[in-house]
Amino acid sequence: MSERPQPLKAINRLFEGKEPWQIVTMTASSVLALVWAHSLYNAKDSVTTRMRREFFRWLRHVPLVRRKIEEKMAEITLGFKRDAVKRLSGLTIRKELPEHGLTAEQIKEEVLNHLNLGQYDWKSGAVSGAVYHLNSEIVSVACDAYALTAYTNPLHADVFPGINKMEGEVVRMAVNLFHGDADCCGTVTTGGTESIIMACKAFRDLAYSKGISNPQIVVPATVHCAFDKAAQYLGLSVKSVQVDPETLQVDVNAVRRAIGRRTCLIVGSAPNYPYGTMDNIAALSDIALEYDVPLHVDACLGGFLAAFMSEAGHPVPVFDFRLPGVASISADTHKYGYAPKGTSVVLYRRPEYRHHQYTVTTEWPGGVYGSPTVNGSRAGGLIAACWATMVFVGRSKYVQMTDEIIKTARYVENELRTVDGIFIFGKPATSVVAFGSKKFDIFKMADTLHKKGWSLNALQFPSGVHICLTHAHTQAGVAQRFVQDVRDAAAYCLQHASEPVEGKMAIYGVAQEIPDRSLVSDITKHFIDSTYYLPQPGDENL
Repeated sequence: MSERPQPLKAINRLFEGKEPWQIVTMTASSVLALVWAHSLYNAKDSVTTRMRREFFRWLRHVPLVRRKIEEKMAEITLGFKRDAVKRLSGLTIRKELPEHGLTAEQIKEEVLNHLNLGQYDWKSGAVSGAVYHLNSEIVSVACDAYALTAYTNPLHADVFPGINKMEGEVVRMAVNLFHGDADCCGTVTTGGTESIIMACKAFRDLAYSKGISNPQIVVPATVHCAFDKAAQYLGLSVKSVQVDPETLQVDVNAVRRAIGRRTCLIVGSAPNYPYGTMDNIAALSDIALEYDVPLHVDACLGGFLAAFMSEAGHPVPVFDFRLPGVASISADTHKYGYAPKGTSVVLYRRPEYRHHQYTVTTEWPGGVYGSPTVNGSRAGGLIAACWATMVFVGRSKYVQMTDEIIKTARYVENELRTVDGIFIFGKPATSVVAFGSKKFDIFKMADTLHKKGWSLNALQFPSGVHICLTHAHTQAGVAQRFVQDVRDAAAYCLQHASEPVEGKMAIYGVAQEIPDRSLVSDITKHFIDSTYYLPQPGDENL
């Protein structure tokens, strides 16, 4: 008879002389420990993150701490409510349907009143991003197309096949702009966030089909927060990789180290939102091929600029389907594609990827149901308006407008590099110019510029602000006025560096210093609540 293997001998010795209940207890404990270790390894958040979260969760149960937090939250909420009341002062507040409908003239007047509520003159180019052109001809063509198709729905392909044709043409035109081949495909979505969610869904399901039960995405720290939203919606875990502090590009070696058996997607930005720098997509493509993982390029912000930059005479690194590791691209047609708000494209190298994006239900009593994106019913009018915009603007006009925007962005960048007291983050790749300061609180400058009528975007970790240049900023004198206002604001801040920051910009500085990020989350939720707030009787006494 052959001798027992050594592991079995060790197990027999371990249980030798033990009572049955002891053997059962030890076996059950071992199994539970293995299950716990497996869950720990496969958890969506790291051990450090969970311990930190639990610590602050229990700390908030301490009566003194809880009371202080509740008092501060009440104060902050009251402030948000006051802002809402002030913002809506003098307007008719409608909480019930009017007994008799308003006239078309009355509605138009009220719409214009609502449109002018904001404190920034966006038509003069005072706003970072948000409004990407002011061309009245493009607006007219897009709105006319929307008006004709406002009640169409591409879900009903047999009823509105023309809308499906338009969507197919938008996708194919975008594929060609990003140098895709005949196999490349995609869909129109309602915006960059949905495009990103769809890409994450597609590659999550692809991972499922390969037996990966808890997929993980590897993203730069500077990647758009829509990837975090996608992870929350889709049950993905996220591994965030730091960027080089000088170039603000993702550390490609760190990406390589972050890839594991659960990785279903790696991501690069072209460019990223905070600093406007472009990750080394070519290097990420090589890593994607080496490890056989899909690479998604988030070109939502600047994709429709970068696609035309070379033809306009401005160098830009290769970031699209010319790189063999690129599996998908997201790009917003409602930004530098100049379409009305509510459209974007998500593109795939292979049809099988797009198939994983789809949702299909086969056992529903209502019949077999298939949907390409998040929405079932979709706004055919937005697709038509996007299509109309693209074919109306045409390639030569896109190239011209791109040239005007990039020249304006380079002018602003070069001029700001000469301003005493501030520095530029990295090398802007397209239209975003981000700057900070080592001599004064940059949020003090942002507040000063706010008082001069400029709406800029605040950044954190590290503190900074950026301006996203659009075609609205190419109007005569706008860029020059901005540069001069920055010079004046920097000079003021250098002279008053010791004074505290006031106004809403002070919140950004304080928020970075709060170690319990759940508090920052709660404050943000209260702010979002305030955007829905309608004044109540007695609010005038707030």
